[in-house]
Amino acid sequence: MMRRRRGPGLLMTAAVVGTAAHAGASSAQKQAAAQQNAQATQQQLAQQQADIAALAAQQQAATVPAAPVAAPVAAPVAAADPLIAQIQNLASLHAAGILSDEEFAAAKAKVLGL
Repeated sequence: MMRRRRGPGLLMTAAVVGTAAHAGASSAQKQAAAQQNAQATQQQLAQQQADIAALAAQQQAATVPAAPVAAPVAAPVAAADPLIAQIQNLASLHAAGILSDEEFAAAKAKVLGL
């Protein structure tokens, strides 16, 4: 009596296993490529955000006027004496370039009553 093989046979099993191995390797390569693309995209995004922040800082610096900021109110003595407060106000306007030297001198003389 002859023995009959059961199942797909040795060649069929080898073909299935080989195909599965190839598909697994191909899938792994695709995943690695996708991961590299994701990392490259993240790096580009980070670079773009840094560029945007730098441009925003440059824009903000360009829009800020070149005039110095007015001096803060000095000691309580200055607040108590209105003449000193007026002269300080004139000095800050002169420093900001709003008053010329002649205008500052004339306004100061007027405040002092000279």
